[in-house]
Amino acid sequence: MGSDMTPVTENEIHQATLSRLNERGVELDRIAELVFYLQKDFHEHLTLEECRHHVEQVLTKREVQNAILTGIQLDQLAEKELLEEPLLDMLRRDESLYGIDEILATSILNVYGSIGMTNYGYVDRMKPGILKDLNDHTDGLIHTFLDDLVGAVAASAAARLTHHRKRQSEQDRKAP
Repeated sequence: MGSDMTPVTENEIHQATLSRLNERGVELDRIAELVFYLQKDFHEHLTLEECRHHVEQVLTKREVQNAILTGIQLDQLAEKELLEEPLLDMLRRDESLYGIDEILATSILNVYGSIGMTNYGYVDRMKPGILKDLNDHTDGLIHTFLDDLVGAVAASAAARLTHHRKRQSEQDRKAP
């Protein structure tokens, strides 16, 4: 990555985001499965490949990358006990009244509109797939931020997919 004098490039930030997700055990296919879970009842012929494409596109957005890099770093600092109390305890326990993890996730959702917020609320409450795994605290890792960020990426990808399908449908109707 960039040195003290050289700015970090967009590609370096994107690659760092993908790398940090991977290091934390988050595979893009698992996020795509969440998108599929959210949208399978609403779109005919939906595939995991299409879902993954939209996940990948969401992850190209700088706001999304910034939120993910920040949240993962805070989770890691908490694991290393490099944060002061009482914040450290709140992150260790994923304190329900803390809420800043959801606020950071909201910064991702704001990129894709209100449908993303509805999708996020649903997956955050249900905790399907990888979200269940990230909320399982038996591995000793702290995912206070990561679970919400992954849910927000999936919800945003679901919103993006829906908008894309709607545009495609409108274009198909206009074609001779």
